[in-house]
Amino acid sequence: MRIFLLLFVFAISIAEVMREDSPEGKAIAFLTREVPAWSRDNGCFSCHNNGDAARALYAASRKGHRIPAEALAETTAWVREPHRWKENKGDPGFSDKRLANVQFAASLLAAFETGHVRDRRPLEAAARMLIADQDGDGSWKIDTGATLGSPATYGTPLATWMALRVLKQSNLAGTRAAMQNADRWLRRLKPNNLLAAATLLLASAGDSTECLRLIRRAQTRDGGWGPYADSPPEAFDTAMVLLALAEARGKPGVAESIRRGGAFLVAQQNSDGSWPATTRPSGSESYAQMMSTTGWATLALLATRE
Repeated sequence: MRIFLLLFVFAISIAEVMREDSPEGKAIAFLTREVPAWSRDNGCFSCHNNGDAARALYAASRKGHRIPAEALAETTAWVREPHRWKENKGDPGFSDKRLANVQFAASLLAAFETGHVRDRRPLEAAARMLIADQDGDGSWKIDTGATLGSPATYGTPLATWMALRVLKQSNLAGTRAAMQNADRWLRRLKPNNLLAAATLLLASAGDSTECLRLIRRAQTRDGGWGPYADSPPEAFDTAMVLLALAEARGKPGVAESIRRGGAFLVAQQNSDGSWPATTRPSGSESYAQMMSTTGWATLALLATRE
């Protein structure tokens, strides 16, 4: 019995080491260091650190990864008080309050789904704020001057789906009309780029066959996806497509597309566990986009590799 217990403990220890050495393990270690750094160093909360990157840590905790309490403590305290969000100083260049409300609400939802926040009332308060921000056509208009969303600025389709998820999970009375309008807007959206196609698959809106056809056609020789069918692959676009394919993995050929896409994403990872920023246009430097890209890429690996 003693030998059996020793072998069992040894096997668990090896499994833990292997998981920490995995691409997602390295990404989680990077995010664990970096997520709390922004509020500590800048005295405010950000859509990239406390939004997208924190959501990846919440998801990792749900998958059984050990996340130190201090890595998410300040984010959790912040997102569970939506009445304070309007007081946030914001990060330079990313101070769109409508976008911030969507991203902090998404982070709050992740905290609620993983048990870090147990009271539903903050989620209801966040849902009220989102409804107030909803456009008359049912969407959440974000970054309207750009043709494509980016990791930290989303764009209208992705923001609309993220907001809709919060409304659905809030159980707030009186949200039916807002949810129906958002769903109607998404169903009318044409998947003319990979981010739109991935968003529609995630939202279960539109023609999934058309979206999957575009995704199959656009996968590059390296296995990744760019913003358009003829674009070089990018980490963010690949991560978004992988998240969408994870919901359609039973379809013919999807498992192989996921395998190749995951291999591309792993090949792009930096040695410190992060990913290079996906920017619009490509090739620029941005801490915000790097953190959000890393958050989305980590979410994609967690959804498809484990």
